[in-house]
Amino acid sequence: MRFGVNYTPSDGWFHHWLDFDLDSVRADLDSIAALGLDHIRVFPLWPYFQPNRTRIRPRAVDQLCLLVDAAAERGLDVNVDGLQGHLSSFDFLPAWTRTWHRRNLFTDPDVLDGQAAYLRTLAAALADRPNFLGMTLGNEVNQFSAGPHPDPDRATEDEIDRWLTRMLAACEEGAPGRLHLHAEYDATWYQDDQPFTPAQAARRGAVTAVHSWVFNGTAQRHGRTSVPSEHHAAYLVELSKAWADDPHRPVWLQEVGAPAPLVPPEHAAAFTEATVAGALDCPDLWGITWWCSHDVSRELADFPELEYGLGLLTNDRKPKETARVLERAAQEPPRTPAPRTTALIVPADPSTRSLCAPGGAVFDAYFRLVADGVRPTTVLDVRAADQDHLCARGITEVVAPDQVLPSPQGGTRS
Repeated sequence: MRFGVNYTPSDGWFHHWLDFDLDSVRADLDSIAALGLDHIRVFPLWPYFQPNRTRIRPRAVDQLCLLVDAAAERGLDVNVDGLQGHLSSFDFLPAWTRTWHRRNLFTDPDVLDGQAAYLRTLAAALADRPNFLGMTLGNEVNQFSAGPHPDPDRATEDEIDRWLTRMLAACEEGAPGRLHLHAEYDATWYQDDQPFTPAQAARRGAVTAVHSWVFNGTAQRHGRTSVPSEHHAAYLVELSKAWADDPHRPVWLQEVGAPAPLVPPEHAAAFTEATVAGALDCPDLWGITWWCSHDVSRELADFPELEYGLGLLTNDRKPKETARVLERAAQEPPRTPAPRTTALIVPADPSTRSLCAPGGAVFDAYFRLVADGVRPTTVLDVRAADQDHLCARGITEVVAPDQVLPSPQGGTRS
């Protein structure tokens, strides 16, 4: 079981790559390591590292290696996101993909060649570092593939599948045998027209990654202390398992945070504690990586208000109570959760994913079960009668959403 944090530099946010200061990075990493965490996820900004399709800046790659080495000195493993991509409401795409050079990120042959070369180069540069976990293709790159993005690079499910296959192969070529994966925001699980699908998330790459944010309608609809809000991360972990072919495929809760004002700062620690406890009750959880390490500085303009306070640590590297919650969780002796024996049926058809979203029948039924003290997981409708599959996962009872009826306690099976 791994506990870590998404590294947001205290000085300059991710623009620190333009003025890279290794001493500042080391001080940030000291403040992270002091919490007893064991890994970080880091974000090279793609246009800073590959400003031209055939130019990957050697100095930028060297600086990434210096950061990874500094992390190793502090006992921290490192996962590296490649195609940034999208971070904290800002898009970072190289000029050779936009405006006068507008080309589709997922289908244009020249763009694919450039992306593969970039990912392979980063992976190869780090392949001999023992603390290099592997590559994530990019941060929530699915947001570029459909609405509500204002200028999407539309692609079909098959085209996305070919893109994922090629980019993961490039990472493997650069650093064989490492933990290479892809990660999307929850539209993959909730949005009917997303070309990035749950099956791809649960079957491509070394682990399944989920990103849990209750500003997706969960907290607005149910409130910050509700069962759905406090167990949303666990829900995504268990929802992802419906599509996995491997009955014990690891799931990485790669992003989760306490976003204000839906979770006010004075309640962030309690929300963190409940979220972590719920996730730790999920079998086959690879780890929890909190968003994020340090607050965004108020000197930087135009961020959504919530981004300025999401850090476990302040800009001057002082730990908040949320940091203490994660610190305590990391110090607890590891335990193996019991199997989740009740499975809620989920439709395999990706065009009905909205049933799993806040307000959908699957979502509501799942949390009625949780409110009644059940520890549910999920199973696809096409596997609901497959006894070998159910046995491999420890499932002894299968229920449909319409069998989970409202009750004063939450939900009971009819």
